[in-house]
Amino acid sequence: MFSPMEIAAVVGVAILVFGADKLPKLAKSAGQAKKEFLIGQAEADVAAEQAREEARRAAAARTETPPASAAAGAEQPAGTPTATTAPPHAG
Repeated sequence: MFSPMEIAAVVGVAILVFGADKLPKLAKSAGQAKKEFLIGQAEADVAAEQAREEARRAAAARTETPPASAAAGAEQPAGTPTATTAPPHAG
């Protein structure tokens, strides 16, 4: 990936730009920022999983309840043929 010479050059330039006394503070703040990012990412993953579970439960609840048309089928007006009514015979 990077050769040792390239890494040494980047560290040398960082020392010149920021100064030797500021580099430990800079590294510490970068580490804290990474830690906070990972914590936030984990919280977002938990929230996303909870949302997926809620969506699955809602979908399962929708498939378990009968459709409104089937529930209304028992309350059809008189004279309306249903699946259980036999057709009249000509005779």
